[in-house]
Amino acid sequence: MNRNVFRTKWGWVGVAASSRGVRAIVLPKQTRRAVERVLSSVSSNGTGGNGTIHLKAARAALEAYLNGKVRHVNLPLDLEGQPRFRRKVWEVLQTIPYGRVRSYGWVARKIGKPKAARAVGGACGANPVPLLVPCHRVIAGDGSLGGFSGGLGVKKRLLKLEGTI
Repeated sequence: MNRNVFRTKWGWVGVAASSRGVRAIVLPKQTRRAVERVLSSVSSNGTGGNGTIHLKAARAALEAYLNGKVRHVNLPLDLEGQPRFRRKVWEVLQTIPYGRVRSYGWVARKIGKPKAARAVGGACGANPVPLLVPCHRVIAGDGSLGGFSGGLGVKKRLLKLEGTI
């Protein structure tokens, strides 16, 4: 598995990829070391191989997205080893349009488990590829932002970039 850490106007960002696709994205942090720490904990039990082509594509796409130049990022993902429930949730998240939000309950209903809003929140929190799977577009049923693995400040900034708040 290959890893890349780079600086954006939002801060330091990291990507990990295998030959199959992107395995992890670390959202902006203040220091390179903070991103490297998170990337070092990313499991390498995917398909392995050289993910250089996916790293280059992910870097270009993430920089364009964070600069407001693209609205949709579609890259191959390597979610090998992730539980089926999470993968179902993440598939639904990928259908939420840029600039829109949906509730945890809405996602739960879409996967056929209307009482699983909390479990949907857990799947969002475990999302290894934020932005590619836009978990920042999921909010609480009362309209509050809920949580976000990248921190609420980053969630607010992403939603502001998309014109949602």
